[in-house]
Amino acid sequence: MSRADRTAEPTYAVVGTGHWGSNHARVAAELRAEGLVEEAVVCDLDADRARETGERHDLPWYTDAAALADAGVDAATVATPSPTHRAVATELLEAGVDVLVEKPLAPTADEAWALVDAADRAGRTLAVGHIFRHHPAVCALADRVAAGELGTIRHFRTTRFASRVPRAEAGALRSLSVHDVDLFRLLVDDPDGLYCRLDGGVREGVDDTVTLVLDAGDATGVLSASWQVPVYRGKHRDLTLVGTEGAAYLDFLDHTTFELYDQQVTDGPDGPTAAAPEPETVTVDADPAEPLRAEVEDFLAAAARGREPGAPGRVGAAAVELLDAAARSHEAGERLSLDGER
Repeated sequence: MSRADRTAEPTYAVVGTGHWGSNHARVAAELRAEGLVEEAVVCDLDADRARETGERHDLPWYTDAAALADAGVDAATVATPSPTHRAVATELLEAGVDVLVEKPLAPTADEAWALVDAADRAGRTLAVGHIFRHHPAVCALADRVAAGELGTIRHFRTTRFASRVPRAEAGALRSLSVHDVDLFRLLVDDPDGLYCRLDGGVREGVDDTVTLVLDAGDATGVLSASWQVPVYRGKHRDLTLVGTEGAAYLDFLDHTTFELYDQQVTDGPDGPTAAAPEPETVTVDADPAEPLRAEVEDFLAAAARGREPGAPGRVGAAAVELLDAAARSHEAGERLSLDGER
């Protein structure tokens, strides 16, 4: 079905209704209730889970994603386990459905770029669930960085800590650090080198702690992620960005505020001096403030209008390329140059 053949509002499906997919199902129900989609449906291989999710939100439910295009679905989110992303999304794209794939886009860069190629061949929209590209405070900070308000970025640091049992299907690198390698590309640049150390012990063969260092020219990023940090009594997720003219601090759990600091190291008669600046708290007026809702609305608008989404498939593929390189760095025990030179 071409975009010109569609009705005013699309029929939208959520494929995969597990932990994160259940949040997508909630958003789909909200969009239908507000008339932003003609119909919303859910789909899961687990019939009991599909039925329970459908009944909870009063949505039709399916167990076979291959049946969705014939049922009139125009656009779909794929929130199945990442090893299934390529097969499920490719089938939908080839059937004429625009697709948002949750992160990571695929388990490997080869599979991720194959999905990008499949969308291009089908002439469909492919978006990836890099949700922090739709985080209102991150978007506002990115605008200020692009305008040069912080000067040249020299240091990027993120932490993502929690205390929980690691996921069986994907470690912390591909579940958590995928967000931060993408944000480094957004706020700093494409890295030219990296070093990664992965640690784990709770589940055999599954990393639960990541230390990743990215280089981009004179800028350095230090990305820390772990499911084995109980000290915060819950999730702790933040970003510190330091430039030649200022710095910023952002708590990812706060969607609408961040702090800005003036650069306070100055030359004086007795040499450089430093002062402790008071932060400027920036409040962002955003509707919707929930990043997931903003992500889905952006995807649906991009699909309807034939424009590029805020996080297109190629962004997801580039992030997976960096994750693959990080895994290779860990295996080699050394820094890797991303131009092939060590």
